[in-house]
Amino acid sequence: MKKVFLTLAIAGFGFIANAQPPAGDAKTGEWYGDKVNPEGALNINDVVAKLNGGSEFPEVKVTAKIIEVCPKKGCWLKLELNDGQTATVKMKDYGFFLPVSAKGKTVVIDGEVKIKTTSVAELKHYAEDAKKTKEEIDAITKPEKAVSVLAKGIVIVE
Repeated sequence: MKKVFLTLAIAGFGFIANAQPPAGDAKTGEWYGDKVNPEGALNINDVVAKLNGGSEFPEVKVTAKIIEVCPKKGCWLKLELNDGQTATVKMKDYGFFLPVSAKGKTVVIDGEVKIKTTSVAELKHYAEDAKKTKEEIDAITKPEKAVSVLAKGIVIVE
């Protein structure tokens, strides 16, 4: 019985430890996921304008400012766009996370950028992760079209 309890306790602590965002200050030059060379990165607003014009970007490097980081694990980001909207970033294969301290930093992201429809369930999940109130979460009733980024790697540039 002691072995079972000990095994469950260790597994529980391991799960809790893995559910935290990475520690650190997200300093200039630090990278997450695949290593990214910031040279040749396009401004995310220019890429979004081209997406709205019908272009596709299955592989592109974009530069943008992070305005929100998932407070639970650092598993998603929100990027600032010129029109007051945001772009949502997910990490490819859930393979890496960013520290919460990355909020406010300018980054270069290597990945895929597209416009996608986000389901109500996914929007509510993001709201829960962001610790929104129950009323704010319940107010989400329809899917949204938004800019989505699937990141292979991210480097802090400012």
